[in-house]
Amino acid sequence: MTLIALPGVYIPRGDTAILGGALRRERLPEGARVLDVGTGTGVLALTAAMRGARVTAVDNCRPAVWSARLNALLARTPMRVLRGDLTSPVAGHSFDLVVANPPYLPSPAHALPSSGPARAWDAGRDGRAVIDRICRDVPRLLAPGGVLLVVHSALSGVESTLTRLRAAGLTAQVTERHRLPFGPVMRSRRSWLRGRGLIAPGAQTEELVVIRAERTR
Repeated sequence: MTLIALPGVYIPRGDTAILGGALRRERLPEGARVLDVGTGTGVLALTAAMRGARVTAVDNCRPAVWSARLNALLARTPMRVLRGDLTSPVAGHSFDLVVANPPYLPSPAHALPSSGPARAWDAGRDGRAVIDRICRDVPRLLAPGGVLLVVHSALSGVESTLTRLRAAGLTAQVTERHRLPFGPVMRSRRSWLRGRGLIAPGAQTEELVVIRAERTR
């Protein structure tokens, strides 16, 4: 599909494609309620809406909200796009499926960026500033049998994600692993990552994982 990405909005890349594939393979009940957390251009939300789901998309970035709304109009596909911090705009609601492609790259900066495109990828020194919030907040939004699909880098601690989701009462497992070449951001901080022992000397690729977590009935 043709997508509009206003300035400052994350342009879908390999991680989006990986999560989109997992979304397309996930079985959805008729009229499924789907939430896309951190929607960006809205491509994942649109993927679900085109399957007949009732979709809510959330992003804290104003240009992302407008990008997603414009893309829904272009695709002539109905979906609700809300502005707010992660799951706060949908507190008290429940969903059959939640998809999330959060910021997950470890960053030399201690503080999270408050503006600019880096908000889409920088996630604190351990890369978990947003992932941990998803692990905490999303389980309470899942209906019985509801599923969370989240993608992130193996550099951000796969076992930590699994442990937190299981502690929240979900069954969680890694369903996909993919190796992708370093992008510009990873290449720019290769020395810092190597100094922290997160990548090996000469590393040129990172592993991305899709984690599927389900609230059992």
